[in-house]
Amino acid sequence: MTDPAAALAKIQSRMARAAAVAGRKAEEVTLVAVSKTHPAEAVAPLIAAGQRVFGENRVQEAVVKWPALRDRYPGVSLHLIGQLQSNKADEAVELFDCIHSLDRPSLVTALARAMDKSGRQVPCFVQVNIGAEAQKGGCAIAYLPALLAEARGADLPVTGLMCVPPEGIEPAPFFALLDKLTADHGLPGRSMGMSGDFETAVMLGSTHVRVGSALFGSRLAT
Repeated sequence: MTDPAAALAKIQSRMARAAAVAGRKAEEVTLVAVSKTHPAEAVAPLIAAGQRVFGENRVQEAVVKWPALRDRYPGVSLHLIGQLQSNKADEAVELFDCIHSLDRPSLVTALARAMDKSGRQVPCFVQVNIGAEAQKGGCAIAYLPALLAEARGADLPVTGLMCVPPEGIEPAPFFALLDKLTADHGLPGRSMGMSGDFETAVMLGSTHVRVGSALFGSRLAT
């Protein structure tokens, strides 16, 4: 990434145009800059350019990378967008400001315990396996009402739903389905859309787009 400010401005402009097409305001959509696998020195220029919300896939990576960055740049918000192991719930609640991957009852229990222990209420998106793909994480659509009921019963602050559509298939129907599911359950947040399809997601109601390669370039090897 040779010009972080230009890359950020380009993404913001594309988001704003997509929002306008849908009759929405650009500020209704949060850009989550996905910094997974990219070092702190690649993240800092984007923060300097004005980006304040970042996403990481792994608790372990974020623990190493982000404490020093947050000391240097107060006001940055950190979102966990990858799968979360229940035994990492305490660390996740301490470090992250939002969790996009709540997908099973055992994680409801672990996060509720971690939030009680820390005194932090961290907003959560329930990840839905929107394409019914066996290899992907996420709650099955049929089980979504039960999982939401468990999360609400545990006093977890559920703010919306999240999905990753199947690769190689037009994403619009999946985004539309997540939008409907979110509305049906009375939730405000829709975490959907990545580098290759965020404009479609914005036009179909996304409140949080997770953009990595369009900002940082190709993902680094892990």
